Amino acid sequence: MKILKSTLIDPDHNKIYGIFATASSFLVFAYSQQIGAIAVVLYYALWISLVFVDYRRVLGNYSRYFWIFAFAVFCFLSAFWSQAPGLSFRAAIQYLSHIACALIAMRVLSTATLTQGGALGCVAVLVYSLIFGRYESDALDGSYTFVGAFASKNQLGLFASLGCLLSYGTLILSARKGWVFIALITGALSFYNLLASQSATSIITTMAVLALSVAMQSTLVLAPKHRVILCLMVFLGALLCGTFVLQIGGTGSLLEAFGKDSTLTGRTYLWQQGLAALSESPLFGVGYQGYWVTGLADAERLWDEFYIPSRNGFHFHNTYIETAVETGIFGTVCLILVVLTTLWGHLARFLTRRRHVESLLLFAVAALLTCRSFVEIDVLFAYQIGSFLLYFVAGKLTVRRAVIVRPVTRTIRTVRYACTRATWAEGSGAKILSSLSDIAD
Repeated sequence: MKILKSTLIDPDHNKIYGIFATASSFLVFAYSQQIGAIAVVLYYALWISLVFVDYRRVLGNYSRYFWIFAFAVFCFLSAFWSQAPGLSFRAAIQYLSHIACALIAMRVLSTATLTQGGALGCVAVLVYSLIFGRYESDALDGSYTFVGAFASKNQLGLFASLGCLLSYGTLILSARKGWVFIALITGALSFYNLLASQSATSIITTMAVLALSVAMQSTLVLAPKHRVILCLMVFLGALLCGTFVLQIGGTGSLLEAFGKDSTLTGRTYLWQQGLAALSESPLFGVGYQGYWVTGLADAERLWDEFYIPSRNGFHFHNTYIETAVETGIFGTVCLILVVLTTLWGHLARFLTRRRHVESLLLFAVAALLTCRSFVEIDVLFAYQIGSFLLYFVAGKLTVRRAVIVRPVTRTIRTVRYACTRATWAEGSGAKILSSLSDIAD
């Protein structure tokens, strides 16, 4: 049986394979620790194998990806001065290959296919958590919450947040009734898990990003110039309102509504410890994933203080502090370059093009990950849904827009000259008459 290349790598014709690969990848990101190494092998097989179909089309021009790979390359280099060089080297190789898979997916998937496959993947992940999930108590705040099949309620909250956002994206990108029904089911299931997780981070960021997305979508009826002016006015108004809320203590009231204290369940203390660790190696850090290593004094002390007997799955609950401790200021700048370029690039596309719904959705995904980055770690490790989506969205900025060549209509003007007897006799008329007379003779 012959399989057409287009059914695998053409974004306009590979919807079946694309949806399957995306949904399977979401399952791997969620439960690879429970499933084992075979899940990671399946993930690589889904994307790396496409290189052998048509490597030129699948890989594209990697010279345009230098800013995307900057942070990952620096993580690889940090293995040479890491406190745990073997661990840093292996983790950096995994991270680089993970980014390569995300960029392959970016090349072969349309935004609509990613959205539909992601929505189905979130449904599978959340249904599995509902069936095999459990409740756990938090040793720090004493809460008893639903964590699903994850080790943390924040991970369940992340997939629930993505389910809500991708169901919204499916609604605005897919017109078929079947996908509308799937989007509604996905949204309802995701919203239920979001509330069940009681993750304040996930609930607040999801509501904020969805509200922002709907507001941006309402501006699509405007011309790009008017849209830019309106967005600038809204941004300034939001900045003033945010400053006012901070001055009157609105942050404390918001935290109390979600059962949080001013320390954000110990996060502020962790941030202080992270900044103290950064001061010891400010420029280059201690190496990628070289801080939370069994046997190191500082890591062991924090594990004991926060009741983490397993000695894994713990971090500073801030992407930039975690990055600064491990890769220093230079590595943090590389990561911030990726995040800000992705945000600004898709926002600029949305504002300057007449009706670019895809950039609206991609900007919303980047905005969700950026909002979470101040209190969570979603984009720093391999085989994570956050890092996969970040580099997928960033890679879409390197895809050049197709240029439509319109046919040029040329107007040919016919100029008629007044021919008098004098001009006829003096010009070509005399030659024609003489030639005719010669023929007659």
